[in-house]
Amino acid sequence: MTDSTIAFIGLGLIGGSIARGLKRDNPNIKIMAYMRTRSKLEQAQRDGIVDTVLTGIGDELRECDMIFLCTPVEYNAQYLSSVKPYLKPGAVLTDVGSTKTNIHEEVIRLGLEDSFVGGHPMAGSEKTGYENSTDHLLENAYYIITPSAHSSQDQIDRLVEVATAIGSMPLVLDYREHDRITAAISHLPHIVASSLVNLVKAADDPMEHMKQLAAGGFKDLTRIASSSPDMWEQICITNSDHIADILERYIQSLTEILDRVRDRDHKAIHDLFDDSRAYRDSVPEKARGSVEPDYSFTIDIVDEPGSISTLSVILAAKGINIRNIGINHNREHGEGTLRVSFYTEAAMEMAWQQLRKYNYELISNS
Repeated sequence: MTDSTIAFIGLGLIGGSIARGLKRDNPNIKIMAYMRTRSKLEQAQRDGIVDTVLTGIGDELRECDMIFLCTPVEYNAQYLSSVKPYLKPGAVLTDVGSTKTNIHEEVIRLGLEDSFVGGHPMAGSEKTGYENSTDHLLENAYYIITPSAHSSQDQIDRLVEVATAIGSMPLVLDYREHDRITAAISHLPHIVASSLVNLVKAADDPMEHMKQLAAGGFKDLTRIASSSPDMWEQICITNSDHIADILERYIQSLTEILDRVRDRDHKAIHDLFDDSRAYRDSVPEKARGSVEPDYSFTIDIVDEPGSISTLSVILAAKGINIRNIGINHNREHGEGTLRVSFYTEAAMEMAWQQLRKYNYELISNS
């Protein structure tokens, strides 16, 4: 990074992780930050991430070569007019919102196209806030860059440089195309997961047997339903046209599937699963998506006293941290007895290799 002074308006999970990644890459970068929760900014200053704690939007921003808007998507657009008077010539204004059309339209209205280049780092976590940010959260994640009509190549290159510095994979897209794509691959899956959970909740019996048996495949499929309701409310509102379009197509496809099931159409049903399996298996594994990956596998072990303790000792001896251990009560999809999850892919791979040495039977969840 050659930009010497960078400001963050909002320093939560994503903003904090970008700031940490930039400081890791170049400790000499000066970082300013403003957010309403001052205690978190003071913690970031103690951590050596933030150099200057801002008390508001003001003259100090005139020093900045780049300004990141890292608040919820609707608020990012509102901050544009506040920041505009303090942009120095040549400064790049960007954001990290997961929908782009809304903020680009506001940029056009305010005449900020000469300064603004949109951004969307496609990674996240079920946890929020600066306290959960890391300098590696965005590694190997796509960082979508959405230029305005008047963005210069130099401005785009500077944001590409940011993405590269924090270990992300930059990809330049038209902002309208970004919203169309994310409606299908990110926004619709969250809606489907949440609606499926609510459907099961409504269909369950008074003894909650569905809930009791909802393990394995159901929990994997609906994991993203645990995401922030506030964030997803804003996403649905700011990308409503694209989401509505893809939802209509999805509803139509479900209606067609319903007809095939009612008709007991063997070939159509087989093709449904065969085609989806082939396409899903062709999706690249390396890039991270907008929800934190699940680094886990399952283990077939006998349920007896000390079995979990023995496993934990084997991994602890190699310095491998376990994030969570859970018992699979429903194993109809071929999972093992224990599901063990880790904080990183490297830790998961080390654990796999170590347990193999002790002849544990391991089953991949991928």
